[in-house]
Amino acid sequence: MSAVYWLLLLSALAGSSAQETLPLAGHKHRPVPGSSHNISKNDPGVQNAVLVSTYTFNNESNDIFFFRVYAIKVAQIQIVKGIKYVLEVTISRTICRKSMSPPSLDKCPFQPEGALQQMFNCHFEVWAIPWKHWSKVTSFVCHPPSRLLPTGSEVARR
Repeated sequence: MSAVYWLLLLSALAGSSAQETLPLAGHKHRPVPGSSHNISKNDPGVQNAVLVSTYTFNNESNDIFFFRVYAIKVAQIQIVKGIKYVLEVTISRTICRKSMSPPSLDKCPFQPEGALQQMFNCHFEVWAIPWKHWSKVTSFVCHPPSRLLPTGSEVARR
């Protein structure tokens, strides 16, 4: 075959591989399979992972009040033998006592400003296998919002 043919073939292959790694104008960059990427905070899977995370936090804390999510800061997803959700959330103490067993955390108002108000910034990792209706918090670390790094006083589980 002629050298021109080989040059055209080589340039076509180089162009197609460049399209896979560099986004074209007006096109979103596709994530690499297996890597984590941002996902909508309103995604039903994210909402379920947040709920599972909050229940885990409440079950492991010694606080007499329930906490619920105040804000979702970051939500990421990674496909790994199921779905791994990585969440950065702020949780806040509610007025509902754990002895009351509320119908739903959504129905529990947050503590008003004052001595009983308490918030934590939390990093949760949740592994879910949706087709088996199964999910588990694999790790979490929570610390007061004023702290940059967790210390010995944080609520942590790994």
